[in-house]
Amino acid sequence: MALALANPCQWRLTFVPNAQSPARRPSFLAAAAGPLPVLGIETSCDDTGAAVVTSDGKILGEALRSQAELLRQYGGVMPLAARLNHEQAIDEVVAQALENAKVKESDLAAVAVTIGPGLSLCLDVGVRKARSISRCWRLPFVGVHHMEAHALVARLTNADIQFPFLVLLVSGGHNLLLIAKDVGDYVELGTTLDDAVGEAYDKTARLLGLDICKGGGPALEELALEGDADAFKFTVPMRSHKDCNFSYAGLKTQVKLTIESLNINGAVPLASASSSDRQSRANVAASFQVVAVRHLEDRCRRALEWAREMEPCMKRMVVAGGVASNKYLRSRLGAVAKEHQLDLFFPPPRLCTDNGVMVAWTGVEYIRLGLYDPPPPVDEPEDYWVDLRPRWKLGEICRETSSGRPVKKNTEDFPSLTSQISQKKSALNAS
Repeated sequence: MALALANPCQWRLTFVPNAQSPARRPSFLAAAAGPLPVLGIETSCDDTGAAVVTSDGKILGEALRSQAELLRQYGGVMPLAARLNHEQAIDEVVAQALENAKVKESDLAAVAVTIGPGLSLCLDVGVRKARSISRCWRLPFVGVHHMEAHALVARLTNADIQFPFLVLLVSGGHNLLLIAKDVGDYVELGTTLDDAVGEAYDKTARLLGLDICKGGGPALEELALEGDADAFKFTVPMRSHKDCNFSYAGLKTQVKLTIESLNINGAVPLASASSSDRQSRANVAASFQVVAVRHLEDRCRRALEWAREMEPCMKRMVVAGGVASNKYLRSRLGAVAKEHQLDLFFPPPRLCTDNGVMVAWTGVEYIRLGLYDPPPPVDEPEDYWVDLRPRWKLGEICRETSSGRPVKKNTEDFPSLTSQISQKKSALNAS
C-alpha cells in the first residue's frame, strides 16, 4: 500500500496485490498532512442519509431524505416501498452531502456505510452505492454496525467521552444496555425481549390518532405535556426481574385496552377531537410516557450495578438513538445519573435519529485503528452479492447467574461485531 499526499483533500491510496490483510494495515490517517474527509452512508431503515466528516471530527456537509410521508401512509415502515425510496434518493442525497461539504468523490479518503442491523432491502441500496464509490476511486471501505454508530457519535460532539462507558441505546427497533470498552468492543447487559420503546411510542401515537409524519415519539411527547400523568396507573414492566432486559409488549396492551375503554377513535385525528376527547388522549399519553421511561430508569440502575462489577471505575454514560431526543427521558435519566455520580452524555437531537454523520464518524474511529477493508475489485459486477447483516449482535452477551452475578456467554448465529473486531485487533497487534 502506498500513499501520496499533496494536501488534505488531494491524495491517492494504492492497494498492492498480495499486500497485508485488512486487519494488519496501519491507519493512513497518521501519515496525512492534514484532516482527511470520510463519506458515511446510512440506509438501514426509512431514512436515506449521507455526510462527510473529517478525520479530526469536523462535519463538512450532510444530507438526509426522510420517508415521513410513507410512514403516515402505511402506518409504519413497508420494506419494499422503503427500498424504492432509497433507490430514488441515494444518488441525490450523496451528491448533496458532497456539494454541502465542498468536496468531490475524488477528494474522499474513505467510504463508510451501514451494513447491519436493519432491513436487508434497504441496507443493500446504501452498501451498493458505497461500494461503487470505493471501487471507482480505490478508497478504503468500512462496514459499520448501525447501533455502534449511534453509540459513538456522542464522541464526535464531546471529546470528554473516554472508554469505558455505559451505553443505553433507545430507538424504534432496539433497546440495548452495553458496556463500551473500546471501539468494536462491547458487552451486552440487556436487550428488548419483544418491543422496543420507540415502537411502543409509535404504536401508542397511532392509537391516539396523532400525526406521525415527523415520528410518533415527538408527537406523543408533545401531547403528553397537556395531560395528567397520574390519570391512569399503568404497571411498570418487569419490576420483579433483576436482569437488564426490556419488555414493552405488556405496556402496549394496557394502553390499548385503556384507549378502547375510553372510546377513543384513533381514526379521528387529534385536531378534530373534542375538548374532552383531547384531554383523555393527553392523559393517556402522559401516563404512558411516565411508565415507559420509568422502565428505562429501572434497567439503567440495574445495569450500572453490573457494569461497576466489571468496570469499577465506570463514571460515564451515553444515551443515544432516536428516542434519546425525548426531553422527558433526558430529564429523568439525568436524575439517575446524578444519583449514581455519573457523567451523562447525549448526542445533539439532530444526531439521535438515523443519519450519515454517525456512520462517517464511526468510519473515522475504525480507520484510526487501521481497521478497514480494501476497495472492491475494479471488475466487480453490478449484481455482486454484498455482505449484509440484518440481524447482527453488537457485543458479547452478559446474563445473570443463579448467584446474581453477571457472566458472559457466546453470542449466537452470526458472530458479533465484538468477536470479529477482537480477531482483527489481535492480528493487528501481532504484526
